[in-house]
Amino acid sequence: PGQAYELVGHKWFCSAPMCDAFLTLAQTDKGLTCFLLPRHRPDDTRNQFYIQRLKNKLGNCSNASSEVEFRGALAWMVGEEGRGVPTIIEMVAMTRFDCMVGSSALMRQALTQASHHCAHRKVGGKLLSEQPLMQNVLADLALESEAALALSLRMGKALDHLDDGHEAKFARLVTAVGKYWICKRAPAMINEAAECMGGAGYVEDSILPRLYREAPVNSTWEGSGNVQCLDVLRALSKEPGVLDVLFSELGDGHGDKRLAAHISQLQAAFKDTGDIQYRARQLTEDIALGLQAKLLLEAGNAAVSDAFIASRLGGAGRVYGALPRGLDVEAIVARSTPQGF
Repeated sequence: PGQAYELVGHKWFCSAPMCDAFLTLAQTDKGLTCFLLPRHRPDDTRNQFYIQRLKNKLGNCSNASSEVEFRGALAWMVGEEGRGVPTIIEMVAMTRFDCMVGSSALMRQALTQASHHCAHRKVGGKLLSEQPLMQNVLADLALESEAALALSLRMGKALDHLDDGHEAKFARLVTAVGKYWICKRAPAMINEAAECMGGAGYVEDSILPRLYREAPVNSTWEGSGNVQCLDVLRALSKEPGVLDVLFSELGDGHGDKRLAAHISQLQAAFKDTGDIQYRARQLTEDIALGLQAKLLLEAGNAAVSDAFIASRLGGAGRVYGALPRGLDVEAIVARSTPQGF
């Protein structure tokens, strides 16, 4: 570690090429290794780092991405040689958390736009927000947003207390779980929010098109869906105590029989190791939903937690707006709608 190298090669994707330094992976005799590559050398001359072109991306256009070449670029080894991925994961844990928070924020903004529109738009002489089917849709979107925020904030607490063994193991697992689930849910949720606004949500005069274009990047950055789910399996199988921390966190269902049944099914699923990679996405989803349900129960709003558990653990419809009967959707919509505008 700390030894100077010269890197030679082409990188097809380099995010934020305007930075002053980069963590990058490169091959050495002992395998993939992590390096810190500065834009300028210690003598203040420019490092041999050349931008080939900027990427023309679906979204995230205000943040440049590029192809680059290293032509004997100075870089210093970070961490153990041949252990580049475990070394860089320490940084990736924070940026995966950024993806969770970013997707939660995009969903909240989309919900704000949709709920505000529906609170003022009349159809058939009645406000959209007072019509039962639209209430079903808005409440469902609100549940998704609140659950995403709850899991993100719980993850933030863990990252603030990595000196605690329980929190460190929780963070090791839920970084990948939350990054997968929250970022995967955002594009469809934002699409539904735009639909609530009709044509007004589809034109560039509103913010919804930009939110929709921005949403997919977080599920791709820092490892796409399969990478996250395989990392979940890696953490559970190779990191001592992580599985115990997960079920300690989930508890006994916090007085809700539906959550208790979900936790029992999850425990059984992990005891069955056959074709576990094939099932990795389902297992990761089930962890995420269990944690979100538990956090919403702890938060204490019965309307929200009951609706989330009934719809996410109870086998409701596959699209937003298919909540089951008997839920207090009016209270959920009122809770999530901006007031005073």
